[in-house]
Amino acid sequence: MKRCIVGVRQPGNLPPQGSKTPSIWFPSLASLAAVLSDDNRRLLRLIHDKQPKSLTELAELSGRKVPNLSRTLWMMADYGLVSLQRNARDVQPTALATEFLIVLD
Repeated sequence: MKRCIVGVRQPGNLPPQGSKTPSIWFPSLASLAAVLSDDNRRLLRLIHDKQPKSLTELAELSGRKVPNLSRTLWMMADYGLVSLQRNARDVQPTALATEFLIVLD
């Protein structure tokens, strides 16, 4: 499992320097909480463990609907938490991080 360092930083503030510098920044604690909710972290672990080949397969594994998964995964992809590889007919999700260290400045 890959550990990812995330942080909250207001626009215009300079990022802190050091070995624990976040690789993903969120504009607010609320956005961090929404993206890294318990459900979304479980989804990342499910993707990592089961390696579904499509969103349809992930929907079956997770019990969530494909449109809901699609919106969630594209949002997570924008933050660099998942990769979405488009195949001939499907999109295959890959979890890029499953553990998080949160740094607040």
